[in-house]
Formats: sequence, structure tokens, C-alpha cells
Amino acid sequence: MGGFLWDMGSGRIALTPGAAVALDFPPGEFVGEIEAVRDRLLAEDLPGVLDDAVAALAAASDYGTYFRVRSRDGRVRWVHAQASVRRDEEGRPARVVGTVRSADAELGHAARQGVLASEWRHQSDVVQAIGAELAQVLTVDDLLAFFTGQPFLDVFGASGVVLSVLDQDRRQLLATTGLPAELLRDLGTERVDADLPIAEAIRTQQAMYVTREDVRDRYPRLWPYIEPTVLTSTAIIPFAAQGRPTGALSILYEGKRVFSAEERNLMLAFGSAAAQALERALLYDREHAMSVALQQAMLPGHIPQVPGVRLAVRYQPARGGHQVGGDWYDAMPLPDGTLAVVVGDVQGHDVHAAAVMGQLRAAFRAYATEGHSPSAIMARASAYLRDMDTDLLATCACAHLDPRTGSGRLVRAGHPYPIVKGPDRHSAPVEAAGGLPLGLPRPDAADDYPTTHIRLRAGDTLVLFTDGLLESRGSDLDSGEHRLRALLDDGPDDPGDLADLIVSDLERGQADDIAILLARVGDGAGADRP
Repeated sequence: MGGFLWDMGSGRIALTPGAAVALDFPPGEFVGEIEAVRDRLLAEDLPGVLDDAVAALAAASDYGTYFRVRSRDGRVRWVHAQASVRRDEEGRPARVVGTVRSADAELGHAARQGVLASEWRHQSDVVQAIGAELAQVLTVDDLLAFFTGQPFLDVFGASGVVLSVLDQDRRQLLATTGLPAELLRDLGTERVDADLPIAEAIRTQQAMYVTREDVRDRYPRLWPYIEPTVLTSTAIIPFAAQGRPTGALSILYEGKRVFSAEERNLMLAFGSAAAQALERALLYDREHAMSVALQQAMLPGHIPQVPGVRLAVRYQPARGGHQVGGDWYDAMPLPDGTLAVVVGDVQGHDVHAAAVMGQLRAAFRAYATEGHSPSAIMARASAYLRDMDTDLLATCACAHLDPRTGSGRLVRAGHPYPIVKGPDRHSAPVEAAGGLPLGLPRPDAADDYPTTHIRLRAGDTLVLFTDGLLESRGSDLDSGEHRLRALLDDGPDDPGDLADLIVSDLERGQADDIAILLARVGDGAGADRP
């Protein structure tokens, strides 16, 4: 214990050696600044201490108060201060004189357990909150956005992060904030046995707390990149899944050099949830890539070039899941010089739906090349689907276009209306009569799919699409159609550029697959496919 004197005029405090020890100031470090004393106190205790001091100053009375300080080693300790207010000749508070002493032994085991319980509750709350956020993460990109976002940095009081993943025996940096770009360029991919702190943490599966001086003394390859920065320390949390290393998260700090036991426990608890999120995201991305590759393999290998028509097609997989879907497009030049185009959607999002889609697309192509009319193609395709060993249905829009005259025949089967974009930058739906979805039993299929005759002017673009395009924002079909028409009206004339614009407008959480086909008449031969 020791004494202190707080001079109200200058605002400075003098501490005896015993008081400095009680507040955990090394000899010679404290130079009288009241801010240094305030910084020693736990933030939640500071308002109470200030209220006691203000009340004592107002009444010019003696007072005593208990509060907690955090030592340099991270431990929380209780301290008691007893003080008396002294006034000047005019009766105003001039200085506060008193004693400061350690109160750990006095408060005893129960009080310390209460403090620990509070710390544990705080850690549990933080881990649960972060875990809930991580549970919503799907892709690695989502995970990167979470770790580099300001809310995450604020939770840990950090200035930046580095996320690394392990690919076989190499460590790769996926994202960095708060570090020079040259570090990502030069040290972005390194072997896991490299003499670098992240590689060491992954290799040993031990959390590491590295100071600026540690980097200077132990990691000479890294020091030239850290020296120009103001970083003072880094906490490196290794990730593992099913007993094998998967990566690490480095949390960067400016001004911080010591990590308390509570902070280390919090980071280790968080690391377990983060490692699981990384493993899920990596698995999701792999399965999603395989699903998209399978879906793309079932779509046409190439889009034909037809004189007088410029075509563009796009397929965009759903972003809310990794299953394959049943959306498709196709374009087939016919022997009479016309062009058959089709966009369809088999219900479902699994391998079975994709397999049915592949067979149905092949049936459409066969019926079209045999010379059947659009209505006959629909009727035959419906019967074909009905006779398959499946209970799935499909919707479809099919058109035969004559590039020489602009005339066309359009048939729908439970599918959204196509839209025509004119050269005057005005779009409108083609309100074609429609039949029921493919695959439903009908006593007489001959009249199920009426034909609508259309005529396209030079520069008109016929736009066929699946319903996922209208529902991608979770809105109703009418709102989706208005949004699409606005894009078409303001968008470029080139079908490929227009298709890119439509796809780029899709929101990140798009729930359904999307297939789009655009056919612009009056242009030279051409086809566009990404």
C-alpha cells in the first residue's frame, strides 16, 4: 500500500512507491498523469469511482471505494482507495490526499470467483454471437467478408486480419487487411515448414502471440514488411478439422503488446467455431464447383451461328445451395432455314432433376430437327416426360424464328412470357397463349399448346428466361418483370453485353437457377456464350 496526492489545480497525481506497486506501475514509469491511472481501471468500474470522487468533492468529505485494475500480465486485481478532500482558503477543493492498497486478500475467494464468472459470461456471449454469425456463412468469400468486416475487428479491438488456408503442404493467404500488399504478393504462398509465424502455428497447432520485437528477432524474412507498419502484436489461431490442420487466422493489433489469460481463452474458443466455418465453406465451394460443372456439361456444347440472328445465352446457378438444377437453353438451326430456340425448367434441384433435364433437352432437339411445329414439339415432349420414370414436371417456352422475314411461332408450357426488346429501347412481354406444364396427363394433347404468331423487326431482341430471373430478389413475378424490363430498356443492344448486365444484376442470395437466351434479329450471324 502507499499514499497519493491529487492536486486539483494542475490535475496531476503523485504516488508513493507503495501506491505505484498497488496500481502495478513499474518504478519510474508513472509521471503524474491522471489518464495513466484511469487506464489501469476496468472500464465497467470507472463510472462508479468517478461518481464517488465527485460526491466527495461536492461535500468536502472523506470517502473510500473499491475498484479493479488489470495488471500488465493480464490478471484482474482488487484495489481499495481511502481519501480526504482538502480545501483552499476560499473553501474550494484544492487536493485529495489518501491511501491506495491491494484488496485481493480482503475481498477473498468469493469476490474473485464473481469476477471470473463475469469474465466467463462475457466470453461465452462473444463466442455465441460470433458462432451465430459464422453459422450463416456459406462460401469462402462470405467468410473472408466476415473476418475483414469492421464488426468483427471491433469485437477483438483489432486493426486487421490475415486468413490462411492449408493446401496439401503449402500455406496460402486468402485475405489480408492492415498489412502491406507486397507481403501478400511475396509471401502469399509458402510451404508449411517455412520459417514464418503463421506456418509455425499451423505446423505446431499451437496458438501464438507474437510481438513486433519477436518478428524482428526471430523471423528475418517477415521483418522488412512489418518494420514500416505500426503493428505491435499479432494473435495467430490455428485451425483444424477432423484432426488435420486446415489454416489459421491472424488478428493484428496496433498498440497492444500483452494478451490476458481471458483474451487468450476467448480467442481459442472462437478458433474452434471459426475452424468449423472454414471447413464448411471449403466443402461448399468444392461441391458447388462440381455441381456447376455437371450442369454446364449437360447444356449445349456450343451455340450455332445463324445468318441474320445474333444469339447470347447464360446459365447462372443458384447461390443459396450447391445442388444442380433443371434449367436449360438450346438453339437449333432447321433444314428450312429457320431457327428453333428453347428455354426450359425441370422442377427440382438435385441430380435427378438435372438428368431429366438432359434427356428432355435431347428430346426437344430430336423433335425439332425432325421438322415438327413448336406446338407438336411441346405435345411430344410432354408425352415423353410423362412416360419417363419420374414424377417431375417441366415448364418451357419454344419459338421458331425466320431470320429472313422476322416472323415466328411461339409456344409456352406453364412458362413466363417472353419479352421483346425493341431498337427504340422499349421492351414489352409477348402475351402468348400457353398450355399446362410438360408431363401432366391429358386426354387429348393435340390442342394443349396453342401457337402465337409474332413478327420481329430488324433490331428486335427476343428474350427467353426461366422464372428464377423474376424471383431472384424474393419479390413477386410482376415486380421481377418490371425490374427486368427496366434493365432491358436501359441496357446495351448487343445480346452478349445485355446478358452480362442481366446476370450482374442478380442479387447475391439468388435462390433458383437461371437460364437466359437472347436472339436479336436483323444482325449478322453470330453467337455469344461465356
